[in-house]
Parts: sequence; structure tokens; C-alpha cells
Amino acid sequence: MESTKITTGGEFLIKETDANDIFIPEEFDEEQSMIAQTIKDFLEADVYPKLEEIDAQEPELMATLLRKAGETGLLGIAVPEEYGGFNQSFTTTMLACEAIGSSNSFSVAYMAHIGIGTMPLMYFGNEEQRQKYLPKLASGEMLGAYCLTEPDAGSDANAGKTKAVLSEDETHYVLNGQKMWITNGGFSNLLTVFAKIDTDRVLSAFLIETDTEGVSLGAEEKKMGIKGSSTVQIFLNDVKVPVENLLGKRGGGFRIALSILHIGRIKLGGNVLGSMKHTTLQSVNYANERRQFGFNISEFGAIKFKLAQQVIECFTSESTMYRASMDIENAIHQCIEEGTPKEQAKIVGSSRFAVECALLKVLGSESQAYVVDEGVQIFGGMGFSALSPVDRAYRDARISRIFEGTNEINRLLAVETAIKQAMKGEFDLFGHTEAIRKEMNNGTPVHEDGKTYFEEKRDNIKNFKKAALAMIDVVYEMFKGKFVHEQQVMMNITDMLLPLYAAESTMLRVEKLQGIKGEDGISIYKDILDVFVYDSASKIHKHGCDAVNSLLSGEEQQKLLAALRRYTTVAPVNVKEARTRIAEKLIEDNRYDF
Repeated sequence: MESTKITTGGEFLIKETDANDIFIPEEFDEEQSMIAQTIKDFLEADVYPKLEEIDAQEPELMATLLRKAGETGLLGIAVPEEYGGFNQSFTTTMLACEAIGSSNSFSVAYMAHIGIGTMPLMYFGNEEQRQKYLPKLASGEMLGAYCLTEPDAGSDANAGKTKAVLSEDETHYVLNGQKMWITNGGFSNLLTVFAKIDTDRVLSAFLIETDTEGVSLGAEEKKMGIKGSSTVQIFLNDVKVPVENLLGKRGGGFRIALSILHIGRIKLGGNVLGSMKHTTLQSVNYANERRQFGFNISEFGAIKFKLAQQVIECFTSESTMYRASMDIENAIHQCIEEGTPKEQAKIVGSSRFAVECALLKVLGSESQAYVVDEGVQIFGGMGFSALSPVDRAYRDARISRIFEGTNEINRLLAVETAIKQAMKGEFDLFGHTEAIRKEMNNGTPVHEDGKTYFEEKRDNIKNFKKAALAMIDVVYEMFKGKFVHEQQVMMNITDMLLPLYAAESTMLRVEKLQGIKGEDGISIYKDILDVFVYDSASKIHKHGCDAVNSLLSGEEQQKLLAALRRYTTVAPVNVKEARTRIAEKLIEDNRYDF
């Protein structure tokens, strides 16, 4: 891809992408694969054997494991070399997030440390702050936590009441307040704390060492899942923080919080992928061992459906996540080429793809919810036992739809951000919505005969985009700047974007795989794509109709409904046979190998 023309966030809605311009996981090189294998070896040796002790919160165990991960170099994968890290690319970091994702509560602690515990300092700290703390965070000598949420400030983070008052001699700030749901809070050494200075209306951020006088911890929270992760309240009572520990600029805390969340969302998409693949492995292993009525249950059609759908959820999420990861990496490189400092470029690059980050968070967490739920179902009664491995996976997965902004917040954010980017002229969304309006008025045909396999799939996805663009056009024209108040309809539109973005990403991956494996080598991937596009059509149609019926009546309503039917019409697929072939490959391999 040419560095002078990089796809911008949300532009997938209006742009056709060439398969050669995306990254697929089959292209990871030997060094990247070795990093992932190092993580898997660490989990096999040090984490999996201790899952019960981790869940029981055996004293010092989690902190000890994190420090050991630091000694192995696993905490510094994305940290610049000058601060003791390995300075790996964004895409490599995403592979590491996937590899660690199968480790339940440990993955939460690990991701919190390398993510929200380290990134604010890495991206927004000054040189003195980085030199002081970053090498220690990369080695595990210090462990980090992020203190944003308060009892009355969750999704509305800027409503926080924690106060910072500058001392008369201007040498330090005095902080008072309460933070809650602080991951790693029970053993962390360095806190990134958000507070409002004096009478400021916006947040600032501070670096606070936990042994500072006035910092105290609440008891460990009793949670539904991720029981082994430390989650506490943190109380700040007249805590003196040196002025040099102000992170970034005064009033810049909200920007720091939002920027970190963009990256955290897509990283969660990678993390849950590791969980999904691990549960799929456990599911097929059990299905190949459990016998009922004289047969392994993997031989039954009902179980094959579930196993196949687990594979489809994994493969489509993976395709989408690595496509977006490389888009972000390309944007980062472009920013650096344009003169943006390296660490700032990572923030700018990821922020450009806020739409995709929000979509990946929702897509990944909800795919994970399906996979672990069906994992329990495949295990049957044993799956409901605390002795089964899928019990922990099921409980631990529930937080994924709440972490990094609830899925409701992210659904609203995806559409709002796309429209606002278009309003700023970052991409020509409205020119395309106007063209769709004319096409509907003229009754332009949406299908052509005689196309090749991939031409037909591109045609399908192009029409899915038209359906979504038509609904964006209706909402924007009806409400203009007040569209953000139409939350239910905005969520309908996001539920159209999710399958179309995943379908396009999967199509591009399969098309690129054809160039690697040849046409004969991609038949199973075509099965995955066929089923997913077929299912996506009905989902997009349903959510589009919900939006139309919520807003319109009479002739306009009927015109839009007719257009949605045309745009979501796809060729029939024998989904039973396709899913059977997918499941039988999984069953034969007895592992996820797609």
C-alpha cells in the first residue's frame, strides 16, 4: 500500500479495498510467530497449572507471575528499546494480545499492566517521567494500574469528583477522592490517576506511587468472573503529588483517557480472540471424547452446527481484527513520515480508526460470548460444573462486553464518530449517501449476472454498504446535529456495520489466501465466507427494517423497505453442508487450525 494514500477510519463504508492491501494472519513472519510461541510456552509452564490458585487469589501469586513475565520480556513487547523494551510493531502487539487471551484472569492482569497501566506514561509522559518509570514497568519491577472510574462516574468519565489542589508554593498537588473497579490495584506500584485541578471542568492526569502517604486500598471485590484479577477501590486522602508527576498538560486528562481507550478496544478484540480459539479447542476435544448412544457426540449434526459456528466466529473476528490492526500500523507510519514524534504517532494513528476500534470491541466480545456459551452447551451437564474448563471461560468472558466502554457506548460511538468525521471532511460519506438516495429513486438494479465467485461476494458487500449508507442518510437528514439522541436507531445502524465490516474483511482474507494456497486450497474458507455472508444479509436486513419502521411511514417507508430487500438479497447457500464440512475439519484436526 502506498504510504501517500492510507485508508482513514470509517472509510471502509465508501471504499472498495483490494485484497492485496490488507494484512492477514497467515503473513506473520518467523520472529512474530516466535513471540507468540514464547507467550504460549510461558502460559503452559507458569499460568495454566496455577489457574485454581489464581482464582483463589493466592497472596502475591499474580504479582509474582507478572514479574516473571517481565523477566521473560513479555511486558515490554511494545515499549521502545531505549526504555528496556522490544519496540515491536502494532500488529505484533496485537498477536501478543491474542496469544495471552487464553489465560483467563492472568490475561486481565497482563493486559491491564501493558495497556492502561503503561500506555498513558509511554504516550503522554515527558522524557524524565519515562526514564524514571518506563524501564521498571517493562521489566516488571513496578506494576501499573489506571484510576479513572468513580462511584458516580463510569461511562461519563468527566463527571469524576476527585480533586487536585495546587499547593501555595506550587511544588505539589494535594489529591482527594475515591476510585473504584481498579484492575491490578491490590498490588500495583504506580497509578495513573485522573482528577480535576482546582475549579477545572476537565480532567488532568497524575502519576502516583502507591506507597505515597494518603493512598489506601479497599478490600478485593467479589466478582462474577475474572476472580483471580485484583479489583479494588483506591482512596486518596491529602495525597501529595509532585508537580513533575502531572502527566501531559493540565486539562489533558480526558484526551489521554479517550486515546488509551481507542487502543484498549481493539486490543480487547485481539485478547478475546485467544479466548475464543482456546474454548473452541476445548469444545472439540471434549466432543471427540464424550460418547452418547454409542457414538462420539462430535458425530451428531447438532454438535457439528455449534462447532462450525465457533470456527466461523473465530475466523471472521480474526480476519477483521488483523485487517484493522494493519490499517492502524500504516497510519502510524504515515504520521511518523510526516514528522509526528513516534509515540504521539501511535495515538494519532489509532485515533483515526476510532470507528473500527469500537466495532472490533463489540464484534470480538459478542463473538466470544457465543463461543463460550456454546462451549458450555457442548460439555452439557459437565459444562455447568466448576470442575470443567469451560466454566471459567464462560464466567470470565462476561466482563468483555463491559470493559473498555460498554458495548452500548461503543455501538453509539461507532456511528457518531463516522458521521462526525464525515462532517469534518475526512472522507466523503455524504456524497455516497446522496448517490444511494438517487439510486433508490431511479430503481437502479443492484445485482448483475455472470460474475465470478469473488465478484459476486464483492457485489453482496457493496450492497450491504448501500443498505447502511441509506440508513445513515435517513438519520442525518431527519435529525442533523441531533442524531446522537436517536440512540436505538444508531444502534440499529451499528448492528448493520458490524456484519458488513466483518464480511468484507473475511472476503478479502479468503481472496488473498487464494493467491497463497491456490483455488483448491481455499474451499473450506469459502464455506466459512458463504455461511457468514448469508447470515449477515438477514441480520443487516432485520436491523435496517427496525430503523426504517422506527422513523418512517407511508411511501417513504415502503421505498426504503423495498431497497433494503434488494440490498440484502444474496444467493442461496446450503448452510447445513457448509457447516458440516467446517465442523468435520475441526473434528478431524481435533484443534483449531484455520
